[in-house]
Amino acid sequence: MTQLHPGDTAPAFTLLDADQRPVSLSGYAGGRVIVYFYPAAMTPGCTIQAVDFDAALRDLATAGYQVVGISPDSPEKLARFREMEHLGFPLLADPDREVLKAYGAFGSKTLYGKVVEGVLRSTFIVDVDDEGTGKVALAQYNVRATGHVAKLRRDLGV
Repeated sequence: MTQLHPGDTAPAFTLLDADQRPVSLSGYAGGRVIVYFYPAAMTPGCTIQAVDFDAALRDLATAGYQVVGISPDSPEKLARFREMEHLGFPLLADPDREVLKAYGAFGSKTLYGKVVEGVLRSTFIVDVDDEGTGKVALAQYNVRATGHVAKLRRDLGV
């Protein structure tokens, strides 16, 4: 499994959001975006993480960061999740797991003592240049849902 590191070119993507509109990394040209990958909408850990990101949106935006969450869920499920939790950032669907794999956020993990294939909860900060090409500024794999956003904010000084 490939893992990304700071300085690597961020894999470009275009995925459907919860409203079935295409969202591309290049759409964040000239900015910084926090791209985080999570296993499944409406599960306890993923809900904690999404709500924490949502609570931090204003401070992150003031510091120049936008947030995008990506999971293998369908746009319809993401829409329900967004509405249930009142989330104010894009949730993108990657049902084919192509973007997850490109970022190294899908692979073998241990779950309840068994090795399984699945989403590796991961977070990336991507600096997107004016032409829409991204560079990885931070890559964190196998992060914990609880407390992750607070730690990320500390690491970023936000």
